[in-house]
Amino acid sequence: MAPVRDPEATKARIFDAAVAEFARHGIAGARIDRIAAEAKANKQLIYAYFGNKAELFSKVLGTCMVDLAAAVPVDPDDIEGWVDRLLDYHATHPELLRLLFWEGIEYGSAELPDEPARQDHYARKVGALRDGQARGVITDAIPAGDLLILITALTNWMAVVPQMRRILAGSRDSDRDRLRASIKEAARRLVAR
Repeated sequence: MAPVRDPEATKARIFDAAVAEFARHGIAGARIDRIAAEAKANKQLIYAYFGNKAELFSKVLGTCMVDLAAAVPVDPDDIEGWVDRLLDYHATHPELLRLLFWEGIEYGSAELPDEPARQDHYARKVGALRDGQARGVITDAIPAGDLLILITALTNWMAVVPQMRRILAGSRDSDRDRLRASIKEAARRLVAR
C-alpha cells in the first residue's frame, strides 16, 4: 500500500525548514536543496507550493510578521506592556528579526516584492498609535510612524545584537532585567504627553 500524501503537512514542513534556512543564510545564501532535505520533501514541491526562492522568502517573512502582529498587537494604552511582550516574543522567535535584517541586506531601500502587503501591515500598527494619539494617551509630538520605528528599534536591537547587549549591559539575568527596565522606561518617555 502506498503512503498517504498529506499536502498540508508537507507545506508546513517546507515552511518550517525555509524559516530556519533563511534565518541562518539569508535570501542569497539559502539553498532550496537544503530546505527540501530538511523538510523531507521533493524540491519540485517547493516550487509548486511556494514559487521561486524570493517568493518563498516573502511568504515566510510575511507569515512570520502576521504571527507577530496577532501575538503582540500594538497597544498605545500600555506601551510598557507592549514592549515587554515584544521582548518576550523576539526572545522566543529570534528568526523574525534575522529575516528582517536579511531582507534589509538583500533589498536595501529598494521596493520589496510584497510592498503593498507590507504597507498594509504597518499601516494597521501606525493606525493603532494614531488612535492612541487622538485619544491623548500618547504624545502627538512625534508622528505615529516615527514612534513605531523608534519603539521597535529600542525593543529589537538587543535581540539582534546579543553580543553588544552582553558587552555593554552584562550577561547576568539581573543585567538583562535592568536593560529591559531601561528599554521600557525609554519607550515610556518617548510616548509621554
